[in-house]
Amino acid sequence: MPAPTTEPTDDLERGLDTLAEALHPGASALFITGAGVSADSGLPTYRGVGGLYDDRDTDDGVPIETALSGPMFRTRPALTWRYIHQIEAACRGASPNAAHRVIAALERHLSRCWVLTQNVDGLHARAGSRNLIEIHGTVHRLHCTACAWSDTVADYAHLPPLPTCGSCGAVIRPEVILFEEALPADASRVYERELARPFDVVVSIGTTAVFPYIAQPMWTARRRGALTVEINPGRSHVSAAARLRLETGAATAFTSLAGRLGLADRPGT
Repeated sequence: MPAPTTEPTDDLERGLDTLAEALHPGASALFITGAGVSADSGLPTYRGVGGLYDDRDTDDGVPIETALSGPMFRTRPALTWRYIHQIEAACRGASPNAAHRVIAALERHLSRCWVLTQNVDGLHARAGSRNLIEIHGTVHRLHCTACAWSDTVADYAHLPPLPTCGSCGAVIRPEVILFEEALPADASRVYERELARPFDVVVSIGTTAVFPYIAQPMWTARRRGALTVEINPGRSHVSAAARLRLETGAATAFTSLAGRLGLADRPGT
């Protein structure tokens, strides 16, 4: 895909002014978020689902993408659960930061506002976002692999290394998408429905956008002439699609946006 010219972004303040002007009450916006949004909440920025491991194999001698895959879960669920527990432990105790809170406030400020997130930590929902597409699921919802049992949990502190269903004894799992698994049907339907309606502004925040379904909204919006913005200290697979690049962290950018837009950032909401 040819790379369109990206506008200069050496002036961060001017870029934030431009974005704030575009986020007026009559506008529609899609915020696409990755691990960089939760970094200011103290969470690690994962490589894939499990970047706690950087470029190393797991302690079991297999790549993290293999350990956290659908085939591995079906054959060796205890091994997959070992690393699911580690990911949840890294998320435990984290609270929404300014980026999560201001994005939630923008849902009330704009005529139409959606969040498409790869994150499984649940922080957007805790911050108050309701128009939310958790395309990779969340660690906080559990379901049985054999019967209809399901539950929502705050954390895994009470779970054994290999959790099983109290109703039927089968292995349970979190409602997250493992490697080599299909995206969730419900979230995919909402994704397709909302992307069929043009957004005035599409903002990619804290993600490398390596997955095509994460990159697609930026490229589609760019072709339609919408304002496309990337908020990321580094470059990504959608940097060339961004008309405006803001090389800063998510919390810093959204704190500044809140001030420009007169939005309250209320910790704990």
